[in-house]
Amino acid sequence: MQTVFNPQAPKKPTNVSVNSDLLAQAKALKINLSATLELALSDLVNERQREIWKQENKGAIEAYNQLVEEHGTFGQDLRDF
Repeated sequence: MQTVFNPQAPKKPTNVSVNSDLLAQAKALKINLSATLELALSDLVNERQREIWKQENKGAIEAYNQLVEEHGTFGQDLRDF
């Protein structure tokens, strides 16, 4: 799967606020906070970009679906199933 960001980009320190109990449990379990945040942010960015793309291309998708509904797909007559 293609990443939605440049994994070679330099790291940038930042401050975040996290529930103290959750943070203590994560540290006790030796969970890498930076890697976990990057993974979660990557998933969210990917999801949001996908939604934006679908919204931006909604008209074209609807037009294609209408075309397929009216005329079928290319090679439809050649398939055996």
